Amino acid sequence: MSTKAFTHFHITTNKAICSGSPIIKGTRTSVANIAGFYLMGMTAEEIQRELPHLSLAQVFDALAFYLDHREEIDHELREDREEVVSNNFPPGKY
Repeated sequence: MSTKAFTHFHITTNKAICSGSPIIKGTRTSVANIAGFYLMGMTAEEIQRELPHLSLAQVFDALAFYLDHREEIDHELREDREEVVSNNFPPGKY
């Protein structure tokens, strides 16, 4: 039996959307966004209900992509969180 490499059918990148972060094709929904829901303990079905413009297959593919690229996406999530905190809570204001 031969082996064949498969890519993530529902995932793409576009420098003009989400700064080139992986997104679900045909949407502006990033894999990092899906990963954030997953890390909050949501199931794929719950994520799909929260984002009804996505199919369950798209959510599962985003989760598979996240698990295949966890280190990079976790880094992106940390950077985003730090940016939100620094923008909303500047030093020396408290």
